[in-house]
Amino acid sequence: MTQCKKASISRVNLQIKYNNGEEAKQQNDVDLLRFVFRYSFRCFLSRLRFSAFSFLSLSRSSPSPSPSSGSRKSKIDVRKFEIAEDMFWKDGKPFQLIGGDLHYFRVLPEYWEDRLLRAKALGLNTIQTYIPWNLHEPEPGKLVFEGIADLLSFLTLCQKLSLLVMLRAGPYICAEWDLGGFPAWLLAIEPDVRLRSSDPAYLRMVEGWWGILLPKVAPLLYGNGGPIIMVQIENEFGSYGDDKAYLSYLMKLAREHLGEDIILYTTDGGSREALEKGTIRGDDVFSAVDFTTGDDPWPIFKLQKEFNSPGKSPALSSEFYTGWLTHWGEKMARTDADFTAAALEKILSQNGSVVLYMAHGGTNFGFYNGANTGANESDYKPDLTSYDYDAPITESGDVDNAKFKAIRRVVEKYGSVSLPSVPFNNKKTGYGSFQLTKTAFLFDLLDGIDSAQIVEAENPTAMEYLYQMFGFLLYVSQYASKTGGSKLFIPKVHDRAQVFISCSPKANGGQVLYVGTIERWSNQAIDLPNAKCVSNTSLFILGILSSVYVDGRVLKGWKMISIPFNNLNKVPKFNSVIQVSSEFPKLSAHKKLEHNSEDVLEGPSFYTGHFSIGKTSEVADTYISLRGWRKGIAFVNEFNVGRYWPISGPQCNLYIPAPILRHGENVLVIFELESPNSELVVDSVDQPDFMCGSRKSSVHQL
Repeated sequence: MTQCKKASISRVNLQIKYNNGEEAKQQNDVDLLRFVFRYSFRCFLSRLRFSAFSFLSLSRSSPSPSPSSGSRKSKIDVRKFEIAEDMFWKDGKPFQLIGGDLHYFRVLPEYWEDRLLRAKALGLNTIQTYIPWNLHEPEPGKLVFEGIADLLSFLTLCQKLSLLVMLRAGPYICAEWDLGGFPAWLLAIEPDVRLRSSDPAYLRMVEGWWGILLPKVAPLLYGNGGPIIMVQIENEFGSYGDDKAYLSYLMKLAREHLGEDIILYTTDGGSREALEKGTIRGDDVFSAVDFTTGDDPWPIFKLQKEFNSPGKSPALSSEFYTGWLTHWGEKMARTDADFTAAALEKILSQNGSVVLYMAHGGTNFGFYNGANTGANESDYKPDLTSYDYDAPITESGDVDNAKFKAIRRVVEKYGSVSLPSVPFNNKKTGYGSFQLTKTAFLFDLLDGIDSAQIVEAENPTAMEYLYQMFGFLLYVSQYASKTGGSKLFIPKVHDRAQVFISCSPKANGGQVLYVGTIERWSNQAIDLPNAKCVSNTSLFILGILSSVYVDGRVLKGWKMISIPFNNLNKVPKFNSVIQVSSEFPKLSAHKKLEHNSEDVLEGPSFYTGHFSIGKTSEVADTYISLRGWRKGIAFVNEFNVGRYWPISGPQCNLYIPAPILRHGENVLVIFELESPNSELVVDSVDQPDFMCGSRKSSVHQL
């Protein structure tokens, strides 16, 4: 990286070592990292405090009755979960695993028990969950296991409710979570680390992380009295690579921390190619499969046996898809309830085991929604904030729906225990319409930015290399205007860049002209009009990008201004977004951006509104409708509820769980990137809405 003019930043060589779960590192590296990291999850986590259950008070008896009276051992009091005779065995008796994915990090801790009880009412005896590394180690050596990241409390709660657990430890989890669960600071290591590989530098990072994580969960293994019956390594690796050394390393590292008795497993698609690449032959790791709902499961289970040792291959679909994910700009994915239930019955009726993906999807709060790619980088598909997944338990926890009832009927038919009664849906309330006020124009705030938040370099630098993991980065440079205008081209945009020009290098001192938006999935050159500036024209790009070309020449000399939303309710350092209206009481008409068409764009701005909940009223779940707004992020009482993009659709409303709200005044802050609702109004409503954009909901079968 080129030396910076003002704040010389280099890519830090992150040689992190861990000793007994603690960081042992040179202090100067620690100080540097803590200085340059400007984001913090503490507000995010402090809003989500959750009292841990005492593990010592939990019953060490079997979490659930056995489904069969048959016994493999004479001693039935031995606490053990194992595989033999192509079956699962729990405490010496055959066990049919009927599980479901429910991810603790997509649900507020205050609702964990509610959602788990609904999963039990569906008939599940097991919960499967990922563990996202980036949630628990947002900075190198900074460990977070509290609030929504309080994994141990979630696991002990599962045991309290007599639910077994299948733990998906990663280190890679799923593309539908930001960076597949990897912390973005891995991208800043010099030299580059090859993720999901046997690259020694990457393996050292994994060793450090698992050296912290796995000893924490080891006391909760089933053989130690806890609920964890199986631990997954990697995820669907056979669809990504073919690196047996990497998988073998993960297996050995897991055994080192968890012992020989716990069942380790992999999950791969039910094709020969995926299983060849993603499995480890032999007794050490059990190979599970997933496949399209509706496919004939038993030929796939027969194929599965080829990748497990004789007698060690119980039929398990570890991701039975109850619905499907939805990307921005797509139709809302819906799957027929009866079709899904019939596919499930084909497995359970022949004593197969299954894990519903998802039992309850939840929400991708904050900046955590992931993305999928297709044939190439331009085929980019960002995921919705909602992770409803058309699951039997909806995003808000509703169970009064056809899919929940259909799946429950099938489970009840083949299960050996009576199911709990079905709980009522949680109350949801619309708190009405409320007015917002424009409290700040982004470019008005530039003069107040601390110089420490500005980095100068010859070339634009991606935010990870400036140790900013989330939020926005504003890139500023200058170029000489031409009478006929110029052409701007950015070869690599990740993932969206808004382009502005001005005759003033500070933007707030003069008129700002919105030029256009470049998107990863439709990357094209755009025209820069002649701004008729006395000197050079200032160029402002809000986004993440590579080298920038103006009229075919690489543009040099850049300032990068950090806008990380590190405390979720603050513009960097100078003012709280909520209080900024007192600093900018008058927003003149010139703050509407001109555009080289008839459209007028407000530009990236902050809007604040308030609504009250009476002391005698119940605080209930709600949704905020962003119809009429365009694209941005929303904060309720300083909590980042996620991204909105109703003009792309299909999601119109953001789910606001009751624990975020409070009696009295509640504050909504919106960072709108383009233009707001013309009336500056937001509605609080009592139901979801996935009918925005040009597309409509459809029912399809996977």
